[in-house]
Amino acid sequence: MRGETFEYAIKKDVRNNPIVREVDRARHREMWRAATVGVFLVSVLLFWAWQHFELLRHGYRLEQMQRDRAAETEVNRHLRLELDTLRSPIRIERLATDRLHMVAPGPNDASVIERVLPASPPPRSVVARR
Repeated sequence: MRGETFEYAIKKDVRNNPIVREVDRARHREMWRAATVGVFLVSVLLFWAWQHFELLRHGYRLEQMQRDRAAETEVNRHLRLELDTLRSPIRIERLATDRLHMVAPGPNDASVIERVLPASPPPRSVVARR
């Protein structure tokens, strides 16, 4: 029996007719209703998450801007202090005498210059036509 092959003649009656099922309208409606509610809930959740993360992002941006403003205010304060130091009359006098070798004027060295008033404009003149 081992060397022998058995052949079976099985005849199956296979019908390839499509099975048409009746559409259950109530179940179909329920499925669409559940899908609509699900889409609505997901969209509400996404909108909430988007608003939440935008709020966080704006908060971080505001903190960064406040830090930048504080740093710029500090730089402004240092620059104003440096400007006031450079404009100091004592410093300017010391630089004039030491570096430029200028001397302070004496009481006899001063000259008073009178202010010259501009002359009044001439009266209108008549232009001759040709």
